[in-house]
Amino acid sequence: MNTPLRRVGMAMLVMVVLLLANSTYLQVIKADDYREDSRNRRILLEEYSRERGKILVLNADNQMVALATVTPTNNRLRFLRQYTNGPMYAPITGFYSTRYGATGLEKAEDEILNGSDDRLFVRRLSDLITGRDPRGGNIVTTINPAAQKAAYDAMEQRGFSGSVVALDPKTGKILAMVNTPSFDPNPLAAHDGAVQEKSWKSYEADDRNPMLNRSIRELYAPGSTFKLVVAAAALEDGMTKDDQVTATDKIQVGGSELRNYNRGFCAGSPTTVTMETALAHSCNTAFAQLAHDMGAERLGEQAAAFGIGNNELTVPMLVEQSCIGPDVDGGCLTVADENALYQSGIGQRDVRLTPLQNAMIAAAIGNGGEVMRPQLIDRVLAPDLSEITRFDEESIGDAMSGDSARQLTEMMIASEERTGGGGKVEGLTIASKTGTAETGNDPKNTPPFAWYVAFAPAEDPKVAVAVVVESKDVAATGGKLSAQIGRATISAVLGRR
Repeated sequence: MNTPLRRVGMAMLVMVVLLLANSTYLQVIKADDYREDSRNRRILLEEYSRERGKILVLNADNQMVALATVTPTNNRLRFLRQYTNGPMYAPITGFYSTRYGATGLEKAEDEILNGSDDRLFVRRLSDLITGRDPRGGNIVTTINPAAQKAAYDAMEQRGFSGSVVALDPKTGKILAMVNTPSFDPNPLAAHDGAVQEKSWKSYEADDRNPMLNRSIRELYAPGSTFKLVVAAAALEDGMTKDDQVTATDKIQVGGSELRNYNRGFCAGSPTTVTMETALAHSCNTAFAQLAHDMGAERLGEQAAAFGIGNNELTVPMLVEQSCIGPDVDGGCLTVADENALYQSGIGQRDVRLTPLQNAMIAAAIGNGGEVMRPQLIDRVLAPDLSEITRFDEESIGDAMSGDSARQLTEMMIASEERTGGGGKVEGLTIASKTGTAETGNDPKNTPPFAWYVAFAPAEDPKVAVAVVVESKDVAATGGKLSAQIGRATISAVLGRR
């Protein structure tokens, strides 16, 4: 009799131990996972019981304007998230949804906005003692509203798909981050699940992919804008802008020919031209040969110096890794072979950059060769708008010497002088480079990516810009499509419109 009772007792003891172990596992080890799970209704109700912080921008009068705010409601979710000029600022704010989670700054800075950040601990304690309703902190962005509007309107009015990114070359502040087509985040923030679902399905079904943040998450072949990286490497290796480079009309690459855009000699010369002339005329053969002569290792080093290949860059949203070669174990700075090296020299084959990365390249040249870390947050404020932290500029390093940057600036000024398109401002010197990047399996019959990268004023840069348009015309060029948009953005930052 005692033996069966002992067995029953042992079995019950084991079950109690397992029950305690499981309870400990759920309450201690898995607590954070369950607390952060978007399906956790208790957490959802708790977050919506607090007034979520604002996402703000400073206007031309230095007054704070809300891009994202809340309004009180009478339902269980006490506050409704609302977005001002939602589509224009969607790549920055993202959305905050009960059903679909969060993106953009809403996700990256959620702890500040919902009030749970450690930097708001004293405020939370004070609210608990005084009985005040808890509130989240606020984010002030680096965005220049005039530049954001100019870039967005220029893209939207033309029905373009693509992106515009503008930076302050000296600090890395992001002055504009525009994507078109865009989407309205307001329906996704609605408290009505049916409204959220209808909008989500509509955006997801749109083959133009309006919810994709092209500025930091999409990779494009940069085409001739990548010649700036090749030129930087050549200048750093001892060449000058006046040194001669090949002007040949074609180079044999594997079983095909690499030709200049006009199918003829560079600037009409059957022999050589200066590197400055080659950049101004965007001669493919000159830069393909330069890339081949410097070698894959040197090209990879120069690309890395500009930030290409960095897979940890955040703004604070994670930025897609830009590459010049195939992805191998997380690295992508090794060019595949000799043929690829020629093609990489003109920004084709495996070369893929985000618009932000291309803006960083232009900004570094304008900043005397120094690369500044891009950032979207200017200040973090407490609920009472007192300052918690302020933007602190950070140098990533020197991509090139000051002398090389000066020479490359002069080369880009010569390039701008040959670039068409509207929006030129008398008395404003812009340094620029266009690009027309082939795409698809049949590039001759596939509309290209049209690029324009620039900074201004060339003598003392205040803004650097990268524009990419996913064109619909096989004859499109960066000068025809993108240059006017870039100049409009530059003019808005400088107040020259």
